[in-house]
Amino acid sequence: MGAGPSGMASETRSGKEKRRPSRGMYVLPSLFTAGNVAAGYYAITQSIQGSAAEPAFFDRAALAIGFAVLFDGVDGMIARLTNTASDFGRELDSLADVITFGVAPSLLAYIWGFRMLPMTEYPHLRDRITHLGVFVCFLFLICGASRLARFNISVNPQPRNPGRPGKKYFVGMPIPAGAGVIASVIHFENGAPISDARLSAVWLCLILFTGFLMVSTWRFWSGKEISLGQRHPFQLVAVIVAVGALIALYSEEVLIIVALGYLVSGVLARLAYSWGQKRRQVGTPH
Repeated sequence: MGAGPSGMASETRSGKEKRRPSRGMYVLPSLFTAGNVAAGYYAITQSIQGSAAEPAFFDRAALAIGFAVLFDGVDGMIARLTNTASDFGRELDSLADVITFGVAPSLLAYIWGFRMLPMTEYPHLRDRITHLGVFVCFLFLICGASRLARFNISVNPQPRNPGRPGKKYFVGMPIPAGAGVIASVIHFENGAPISDARLSAVWLCLILFTGFLMVSTWRFWSGKEISLGQRHPFQLVAVIVAVGALIALYSEEVLIIVALGYLVSGVLARLAYSWGQKRRQVGTPH
């Protein structure tokens, strides 16, 4: 006997499920990746034009990096939802990240935090910090590129300080988050460059520490367990809308809290794990 209507329907459904997405669908994630590159290129052009007299250029560069973080998250999400992930897309995304979250923020950090220091105040200290700033901003770029290379070749990487079983974590701070730290601080200051050499020294330490976190093996929350397909998607949508509204109204305060809060979360996770490990060693009988 041949298959009945229900059998034919199930075969049709299985055929649709196995059908690969159209070739045009593969372009969609790459369009957001192209937007990522465009935002990075725009940030570079704005950084070059910025000055103490025209700080708005620096602020626009920081905002462009912030929008690029959004594009970077969307292109991966679209690739997963449409089942259009490809080797080409992954390579293009990595190259885009080097430009937008490596070159652009390192250049912005140097010009905003070191290059704009007044020539008259502490001239010797200014020269030393400026030269050291070039080196540290370059280190940030190399750390970000190394973080991407490690991510591309890793298969199921595990952080040195593991969290809850079954929960996914990033090994080291992702490069978009590192770029977000730099961009959020500059946006918080509305682009007004640093004019005190002592503050430049603090800025240098922040850049250096952020670069270290990117190449570290410390765990950072990935957020991959969040999905619109979960049991209460409307609650998630409500939270996203609320956060978006807060960013629109109070972008300077909200973005710096989110960026630095994420940085601190990785540090606290590492300290908590080390503290717990010491307690376990003390409690273990010899």
